[in-house]
Amino acid sequence: MNLPADLRYTASHEWIRSESDGTLTVGITDHAQAALGDLVFLELPKAGRKVKAGEAIAVVESVKAASDVYAPVSGEVVAANDAITGSPESVNQDAYGAWLFRIRPSDAAEVAKLLDAAAYQATIA
Repeated sequence: MNLPADLRYTASHEWIRSESDGTLTVGITDHAQAALGDLVFLELPKAGRKVKAGEAIAVVESVKAASDVYAPVSGEVVAANDAITGSPESVNQDAYGAWLFRIRPSDAAEVAKLLDAAAYQATIA
């Protein structure tokens, strides 16, 4: 399974990449997309939405089930990857390339609490 070491993760199967501008890019892990199967629909948050860590923020729907995607940290959504809503299968093809949204954290210390690759691997083993 693909598990990039430079990303952070949540126990609810989101991956998080820190960007140079202080924002975080968020998607679902390779493990999550494999468990869901073929994705057929994505509902992404709107820019400007303020969220708390752990809040349901997006929905990914597959031929098997619909699943919530959770905010990894508290903050404000600054962008959604609207380009992938027309091709949700791109998440199945490249889970770490097909990001869902970007968030500006309100407390950078929350990022440090996210799982590293080894800790995430232990949760899914």
